[in-house]
Amino acid sequence: MKHRLVASIVLAALTGIASAQSSLNELPPAGGDLRDMINLVGEDTASLARWHSIRWSDARWNDMESLARTQMSMLGRVNFDSLSRQGKIDYVLLRNELRGSLSQAARHRARITEMKDLLPFKDAVIAFEGMRWRMEQPEPRTSAGTLAGFAADIKKVRERIEKGRHEEKKETSPADATQANAASSPPPAPDAPIVLNAVQAQRAAGAVSEFRRVLADWYEYHAPYTPEFSWWCKKPFEEARAALDDYERYLRQDIAGLKGAPDDPLVGNPIGRDWIIDDLKLEFVAYTPEQLIAIADREFAWCEARMKEAARDMGLGEDWKAALEKVKNITAPAGHQTDMMAELTREGIEFVKKHDLVTIPEIADKYWRLEMISPENQRFWPFAFYGGQTIGVAAPADSMSHDAKLQSMRGNNRHFSRIVVPHELIPGHHLQGFMASRVRPYRGTFTTPFFVEGWALYWEMKFWDMNFAESPEDRVGMLFWRMHRCARIIISLKYHLGEMTPQQMIDFLVDRVGHERDNATSEVRRYIGPDYAPLYQAAYMLGGLALRSLHEEAVTKGGMKERDFNDALLTYGAIPIELVRAGILNTPLARDSEPVWNFAGDIGDRK
Repeated sequence: MKHRLVASIVLAALTGIASAQSSLNELPPAGGDLRDMINLVGEDTASLARWHSIRWSDARWNDMESLARTQMSMLGRVNFDSLSRQGKIDYVLLRNELRGSLSQAARHRARITEMKDLLPFKDAVIAFEGMRWRMEQPEPRTSAGTLAGFAADIKKVRERIEKGRHEEKKETSPADATQANAASSPPPAPDAPIVLNAVQAQRAAGAVSEFRRVLADWYEYHAPYTPEFSWWCKKPFEEARAALDDYERYLRQDIAGLKGAPDDPLVGNPIGRDWIIDDLKLEFVAYTPEQLIAIADREFAWCEARMKEAARDMGLGEDWKAALEKVKNITAPAGHQTDMMAELTREGIEFVKKHDLVTIPEIADKYWRLEMISPENQRFWPFAFYGGQTIGVAAPADSMSHDAKLQSMRGNNRHFSRIVVPHELIPGHHLQGFMASRVRPYRGTFTTPFFVEGWALYWEMKFWDMNFAESPEDRVGMLFWRMHRCARIIISLKYHLGEMTPQQMIDFLVDRVGHERDNATSEVRRYIGPDYAPLYQAAYMLGGLALRSLHEEAVTKGGMKERDFNDALLTYGAIPIELVRAGILNTPLARDSEPVWNFAGDIGDRK
């Protein structure tokens, strides 16, 4: 079946996906779940994505959209009412996944439109590579002529950008700029100025880098094996590649200001309110971004009040920042950070066992270890993190400056770290990942940070409620991270709404939460970077609040046993929490179900 599946996708990509039929040619039996269909949809989509390996190709996204519509039609033929409870959850998950695929295709086409004037070589490179994929031989002389024109075309674009840099222009927020659709405006004159902000310049530089790689792959595929090709194309290719190299540096360094230095400006990729709303719907979150910020403000106020109580208990009045400063200086001696982290990790595991909170399989319990985070990686990961049966430990290294060593020690002090290790290992991400790979692993394609990170935050809250903190200093450490999660909602959403700059995000973390400035900068650099979805940072606290609300319904009010509830959560996979709720509470689901659950209460105007 797998071989027939791959063959069908390659053939469809070669001959035109619009007329192709999905390889999903069987409907699930009545009452059965959709595991096979989910796996096949994933295989089909992955096969097509691998074949269409150029992300800036219109054809890639047209074909991905066509495939998703075919798959959506197939899903629509399923008898929803005959499915089991878990099958109905799978149906809604798959429907949402396909909606997400359609949304991604539309977004990428918008990005391609935005880049149209910046990538004059795009169509030529895609055509070169398309011929290679179709196993067609290029005509060497014609190819050489095309390559020879790259440098001149790039020069014209750079001249237009330089004109734009020197013209007065109306300021546009990055979030607005990223959603501008050139197709809705009259096409500019061929020599019209091009105005770029740092966000667009960084994105364009990334596109140029990809096309340079594709062009090199195409050339190396033909040149060593076709003497005539090399004779015609060698010099034009070298000139084209050099022009692309220089153009990428120009965009990245001169326009975006990114030179690979520690003091580089922070440049991200804000998406704007409309796309945030779409993403929230796909995550099955029924609130608007403004309501989520209001939730975060409310939780932040709670944290500040508890911080003042802890400061009073430390004899510092209500000066919680003085309490925080005192806690930051309670660090492991230089060279003993790993000793402290191992001790704290075992302490967290014993707390879970003592209170019989969740089942811990023996392998998950015994087989984990610590690894060091390099000084370079601490620019992005200043605190401990989970890396697959390991906890990354952030500790000062001998190559760091004196100030950087102190900030690393202070940011990873004993009382901060005490709640970090349960978050990362047990009962947090290590246990969660262990179970997810063993129970319904096919749902891995639907993974959402609202459950992944929400699970770990749920346990932080539970540990607080169960008096895991043994001293006011412990409470300060726990509250610091809880305030940090509130701040993540506020600064990440405001950034994507175009209401906060990266520097303002850093200042917020320093002034309102109490971060060391280097650590705050590292956090923001990661938040706005390409490795995390726009809603990821907001998902920690919001997911924790959702799971806590579900616990209230199922355990506090519903009488479910604590351990049974926590064990049950781990059997669903990291899927939207409202769908977990539908399974645990047996709430009705329909094939057209949409998010409706106000897990944090009524927040007022939805704007």
